[in-house]
Amino acid sequence: MIKNVIFDLDGTLLDTTEGVLESVKYSAKELGYSGLTDEELRTFIGPPVQLSFKKYYGCDDKRAQIAADLFRKYYKDAALLKAKPYNGIYELCEALKSQNIKMAVATYKREDYALALLCHFGFDRYCVSMHGADNNNILKKEDIVELCRKELGALKEECVLVGDTEHDAVGASKAGIPFLAVTYGFGFKTDRDVQSFPNIGVAGSPVEIADFLLNRIMNYH
Repeated sequence: MIKNVIFDLDGTLLDTTEGVLESVKYSAKELGYSGLTDEELRTFIGPPVQLSFKKYYGCDDKRAQIAADLFRKYYKDAALLKAKPYNGIYELCEALKSQNIKMAVATYKREDYALALLCHFGFDRYCVSMHGADNNNILKKEDIVELCRKELGALKEECVLVGDTEHDAVGASKAGIPFLAVTYGFGFKTDRDVQSFPNIGVAGSPVEIADFLLNRIMNYH
């Protein structure tokens, strides 16, 4: 039975497009890199930023970390709060809370930035545990999920990770917990995109997340 819901942040709870893209553009310009298309820029949202700079600009580890440091400083100082909650996300949290479902957030966003965002937008009032990445991305998604699970005091089969990208799907699988995919964020766009990853379902909106999870809970009873 699902008793605990662990959310991804970017593309699941918050639309962070504006702030992240602005920060990527700044970092690339500072390093003399050419501009990217909007579609390419959007792929920076979610994964470790070092990996994205390596992918598009062929950076080595050192250069990618310099890019990440530039990105993070600008993001923190000028663009962090340029985000908006997805429609229906607070109603989802209230619905889960009403069923005594414990909630957490496990994100690849650096932890101090993630906590600032989550507190600013009021998600801290719902969540028992909130964890993000370290500055050098030593922690993997499954490690962050496991931190949350332990703080929730939950068995793996009592949890579900809700996320929008293959990084979330793989992280859930490696952490040994079920995965619920969403298609309104930055990664998965259709049910077909999710088919190659283990999952218990697909939701196209926060309302559909609520319907899926609450039906599972009610049917269990």
